[in-house]
Amino acid sequence: QVQFVESGGGLVQPGGSLRLSCAAAGGLFSIYAMGWYRQAPGKQRELVAHIISGGSTNYADSVKGRFTISRDNAMNTVYLQMNSLKPEDTAVYYCNLVGRLAPWGQGTQVTVSS
Repeated sequence: QVQFVESGGGLVQPGGSLRLSCAAAGGLFSIYAMGWYRQAPGKQRELVAHIISGGSTNYADSVKGRFTISRDNAMNTVYLQMNSLKPEDTAVYYCNLVGRLAPWGQGTQVTVSS
């Protein structure tokens, strides 16, 4: 069964940037549609970006134009480049499949604050 390890979070000021990484182990990574999700305190987990095996991407309106999802199938890794960060982007960020979810990883905390 596929497992995920997220990294790259941290504390950043508004307007700053971070790059998240998600390493996948097990399964056939290259054929999966992969997504980045986030969960803010007191809110439901939401899908913010996803990328299919062919490389096409889609974004939630709240991050469109600021976040970029990409993947390296040779490294079994998916990335999320986050620019122009806002305080409302503060959340724990997770990666997972899109559709049929695998077990969640531990996530990586992103805090946007001055």
